[in-house]
Formats: sequence, structure tokens, C-alpha cells
Amino acid sequence: MARSTTATVTVPGAESACTHLDTTAKFFRALSDPTRLKLLEFILAGERTSADCVEHAGISQPRVSVHLSCLADCGYVLARRDGKKLRYSVGDPRVADLVMLARSLAADNSAALGCCPRIPAADGSGRR
Repeated sequence: MARSTTATVTVPGAESACTHLDTTAKFFRALSDPTRLKLLEFILAGERTSADCVEHAGISQPRVSVHLSCLADCGYVLARRDGKKLRYSVGDPRVADLVMLARSLAADNSAALGCCPRIPAADGSGRR
């Protein structure tokens, strides 16, 4: 009986590079939802309560809570308890820089983004 052996080749830094890429992709996926982005931009202007966010987003409180939890879990916003209310704020000024840079890049590339066949419309309609 012949014994089969396979060698595993490890490329230095490959694991950390994959982890870094996965983390960065996840970072952008958290912002890819239009409702989360709308809420984040709203919170950039100042501290907001959950009720403020519900009114601004125009969707149900449970849905807003899910989106705010995602933003908080991913480190985009901070949540602090104030009695029975949760108040949300942006804890890192780079978040505002990121949103402003994204807006600028999107505006400069709006024609290309609008025609891109690989990225579905935000409303899920398939229209671009």
C-alpha cells in the first residue's frame, strides 16, 4: 500500500492578508444597506435617540433597532443608555470623513455606478 502525502505550503502573511481583506469587505458590507447609511448620516449631525431614528427612517422601530445594532456592533456608532432611552452618536470622527469621501467618489462616478451591471439597485429591483 502506497501512502499518499501532501505538503502544505504556507505563504508568510497570507493568512493575515486574507483576514484583513475579509474584515475590510465586512466593513463595507455594513455600509452597503441604504437604511443603515441613512441612519449613520443622520447620527453624524449629532446624538440621536432610537425614536429620532425611527421618525427619520420612516420604518418600524424593530427594523431601526436591527440597523442601529449593526452599526453599533461594527463600531460606526456608540450607544449609551439614558434612563429608558438609548442614544446614538458617532464615536470616531473618521466615520464622517469616510461618508463624505464616499459621497464625493459616488458623485464623481455616478454615471459609471448607474450603469454597472454587476451591482444591483439598492431597492432590489434589478434596475440600475
